[in-house]
Amino acid sequence: MMSDKPRGVIYTGVTSDLAGRAWQHRNEITKGLTSKYNARLLVWFERHPNIVLAIQREKSLKRYKREWKIKLIEGFNPTWLDLYEALDQRDNPYMPHLNTREWHHYN
Repeated sequence: MMSDKPRGVIYTGVTSDLAGRAWQHRNEITKGLTSKYNARLLVWFERHPNIVLAIQREKSLKRYKREWKIKLIEGFNPTWLDLYEALDQRDNPYMPHLNTREWHHYN
């Protein structure tokens, strides 16, 4: 998730190259929501074992209300720091609900 400031705009996206995609948003390589609203801060991310699960999770996250997303971000990043520079130092693997299909079901 990208944002412009703490509790500001929240952009949710999916990618197979988090560092590269965050760099693109930060440098406004592609015009869109992140450049329009100056959402250059990487404030939250999850790592998934494959792109199918990542897309499924992205679609799920987009259905949640804003306040739920804020709680999710603040649970991992309470001060809304820009995580871009610390990507190699932090990790947030997705922990699915017990009833969620396992990633090997998609392979």
